[in-house]
Amino acid sequence: MNKKSAIITGASSGFGLLSAINLAKSGFHVVATMRNLSKDQQLIEKAKEDNVIDLIQVEELDVSSPQSIARFQTVLSEMRSIDVLVNNAGLAVGGFCEELSLEEYRTQFETNVFGVIALTQAVLPYMREQRSGRIINMSSISGRIGFPGLSPYTASKHALEGFSESLRLELKPFSIDVVLIEPGSYQTNIWASMDQVRIAEDSPYHFYMEKLKSEIETGKQNHGHPEDVARLVAQVPRQTITPDLRYPIGTGVKSNLLFKSLLPWKKLESIILKKLLR
Repeated sequence: MNKKSAIITGASSGFGLLSAINLAKSGFHVVATMRNLSKDQQLIEKAKEDNVIDLIQVEELDVSSPQSIARFQTVLSEMRSIDVLVNNAGLAVGGFCEELSLEEYRTQFETNVFGVIALTQAVLPYMREQRSGRIINMSSISGRIGFPGLSPYTASKHALEGFSESLRLELKPFSIDVVLIEPGSYQTNIWASMDQVRIAEDSPYHFYMEKLKSEIETGKQNHGHPEDVARLVAQVPRQTITPDLRYPIGTGVKSNLLFKSLLPWKKLESIILKKLLR
């Protein structure tokens, strides 16, 4: 009855699914949410395989829908405590700015930014009343370093980073911690969205997209396993000390962040463009 509880969004696959399993393995009662409940089979099977099915409660939630969040309030009101919120649900829109519509940018922000804010606002009264909780926002290396062909995604993750910094300061007096996890390239990851980008043969950016896809394909052999990120998600809530604000994770992530902090931007961009357009 005194078991701690965690809510995680986007739990039907990838980081979300594995994080739900790892949180359950750590002893949390996990409310695993997803936009489409017909996609819960993979999570259910994995939970049974790992003997944590009794600790996982699957609920429908579309963070980009105010109506869905309003319905989810019933679930929140029935929880004995809300100790952890993992804002993991996200999507990636790829393409070049000139050829993308404003609506595509808005779609990107609805889930990756406004969805995070809306669910956080729904959960905060409960955490504030109990004067404890940890909010884990799934960011990305793209929230710290821009990448061509992914400006909607990169912009949304930069916005998430700024939101999380401010939110952490706002919630400190209530003993609520806010954490950013910043994965690099992983096997489930957002880079796969670039494979779905279709660009016209006569587009002025066609050559650029082909170079990007080639670079991404070459780098896939170095992509990490998403289980590493999931273990980190489960580790942060168990820390007895105040967690850090940021947890960069993945091959080359920390060195790339170091380069950005030390090198002048013109030098950094010349290195990136030389690598991409060679």
